[in-house]
Amino acid sequence: MASSEEDGTVEEKENNNKKRTKGTVATAWLTFYNIAMTAGWLVLAIAMMRFYIQKGTHKGLYRSIARTLKFFQTFALLEVGHCAVGIVRTSVIVTGVQVCSRIFMVWFVTNSIRQIQNEESVLLFLVVWTMTEITRYSYYTFNLLHLLPYFIKWARYNLFIILYPLGVVGELLTIYAALPFVRRSGMYSMRLPNKYNVSFDYYYCLIIIMLSYIPLFPQLYFHMLRQRRRMLHGEVIVEKDD
Repeated sequence: MASSEEDGTVEEKENNNKKRTKGTVATAWLTFYNIAMTAGWLVLAIAMMRFYIQKGTHKGLYRSIARTLKFFQTFALLEVGHCAVGIVRTSVIVTGVQVCSRIFMVWFVTNSIRQIQNEESVLLFLVVWTMTEITRYSYYTFNLLHLLPYFIKWARYNLFIILYPLGVVGELLTIYAALPFVRRSGMYSMRLPNKYNVSFDYYYCLIIIMLSYIPLFPQLYFHMLRQRRRMLHGEVIVEKDD
């Protein structure tokens, strides 16, 4: 019996050590990731300000930062993986919707349709995204290092109240501006007859995506408001099971 108990104790210690090692590795990776993303969005912010100071206009701004923007926004797909493997305790669905909607805006709307790259709505969502991401990633970085200043925590859970709706407005206006060009060019669309016997109209796909903001935006926005109450005011939020 003593031997059995000792074996159980040793096994428990080994499991605890493995968990601690995995936790340390995960924390180190997340710290590196968030530092890199903070730096990336800071580079974008500096590039945007420098461009506007030099040119005095936002026209041409998107093209000047497109490569950096595409890299860091696409790199954010790792966040869905972080949720999926459990090193970040956040909903995979919520994170996936937010990240994929951003990637869609970058790759399949703004980057693909050059005629809309100088729209004011593009500038709007770029500024909002940049402010949001610098705040968000710096919050995660300082939190992981246990050095979180209150003003960063405050900014993380207050700025979104204005920035989130502004970002949505910028995205929707950008998609709306793209519709005429998509309809005329037929881009990403498949007409019948074709060898696959499949029809797809990107124009109507964009309209459906715009309409999807109606149910999705309130859910994500109120989710953030609940998080704000919990983090700033210590309220216990009881989530209802579906």
